[in-house]
Amino acid sequence: MGAAGSFPDSTRRPPGPAMDRDEVDRALARLEAEHEAIETSLLALQDHAGRRLLEGAELTGVTKDRWAAAERSITLLWTYFDSYTAALTGAREARARRRWPNRDDLAELTETLRGHCVTVAGAAGHPAPSLTGPARLSEHFTLAELVTRMNELYAASLDMVVTADAVWSALPARIDLLSAELRRTRSLAQSVGVRPGEHPAGDDLESITRELSTLREQVISDPLAFWRPAPGSSAPGGGRPDTERYDRAARALEDVRREIEAVLAVRQDSEERLMRLRDVLSRADRTLAEARVARGEVLAKIAASEVPAVSGPPTALQERLSTAAEYRRHAQWNRLSPLLESLERDAEDELLRARESLTAVTAPLAVRAELRGRLDAYKAKVARHGMAEDPLLVERYDAARRMLWSAPCDLRVAEQAVLRYQQAAADVLVPRGRGPADRRGDG
Repeated sequence: MGAAGSFPDSTRRPPGPAMDRDEVDRALARLEAEHEAIETSLLALQDHAGRRLLEGAELTGVTKDRWAAAERSITLLWTYFDSYTAALTGAREARARRRWPNRDDLAELTETLRGHCVTVAGAAGHPAPSLTGPARLSEHFTLAELVTRMNELYAASLDMVVTADAVWSALPARIDLLSAELRRTRSLAQSVGVRPGEHPAGDDLESITRELSTLREQVISDPLAFWRPAPGSSAPGGGRPDTERYDRAARALEDVRREIEAVLAVRQDSEERLMRLRDVLSRADRTLAEARVARGEVLAKIAASEVPAVSGPPTALQERLSTAAEYRRHAQWNRLSPLLESLERDAEDELLRARESLTAVTAPLAVRAELRGRLDAYKAKVARHGMAEDPLLVERYDAARRMLWSAPCDLRVAEQAVLRYQQAAADVLVPRGRGPADRRGDG
């Protein structure tokens, strides 16, 4: 933005037909309004807080280069404005000489108002030779051209000032607030034993501290390096501060803060959590002991059955539990926190494995119990129909019962015996008036 356009040719050209009195008065009124607006803008720029900060700051990088150019532009702006003021003052005085200007007066006023009558020293605009040739000793402008040039320089200077001020207004204050939060978090971390070199969160806090310190220094000295222009925007200050590094540091601090809070929570409820862990491991141990007893019973009472082995008590978890208790006694909360979390997961898994082991070991006993229940249910059904003394039923019942209540019990043979008893019961009950549906239900 704000690059100066093409300079007019220094050769004076006629301004065209002479203006009449009304045209002169209208042109003067317009130029005076523009003069007032330009003066107001220049004074506002001179008093802008961002400009005052730029003047007093030790700048670096792109901001230093652009501010040097902006200072030259502002100096040139006042030079242009003084020339514009002088030309406009001369036009006012020429117009005020006569209420009804004659032809020569109108020609002079036309030359002043429309011609290249404003001369500005070339060194002010081009202090050094350019690619197009050596610097000009002077340049000539119309008043309209001079207004356009001032608008361009003003827009470029204001853009630089507004941009720097926007970054300084946004980032340093936010960095200071985050630094205060960082100090509170570091104090909290030290109280629970989270220190650099001893805990990853302590190392992270050191890294965040260095980043915020560096970031603040760079923002103060080179604010334009932290500006993202809005795509397609030509308005001064169009864009927003670049907060990517700040946001990254804020997220990192939030992660550390949550970890510190987790360690604090451990300090507050560690005893209760340790008691729950002892209870879970005790239940797992009792369940495994029950499974071992059940396995011996199954091996003794059930024949031809594959019974899975039962693991021993969770001694490794007990050792880790003792280590956790030791950490608590010595207030090593940063070590206790991750250990408790892993212990809680592993203890629940151990209890689940113990229950699954008990279920797998006692499965044959459950099958035997189901067969016993089925046999007794059919006997009761037959008794309700007055057929309990049927010789075939008595014989098959006794055979099935001996197999189910003997040790070791062959479940496959016992199941066949129960099925034979069911079949016999169904055959006996059908002639007594039961339908096919009932017989299918018995099967």
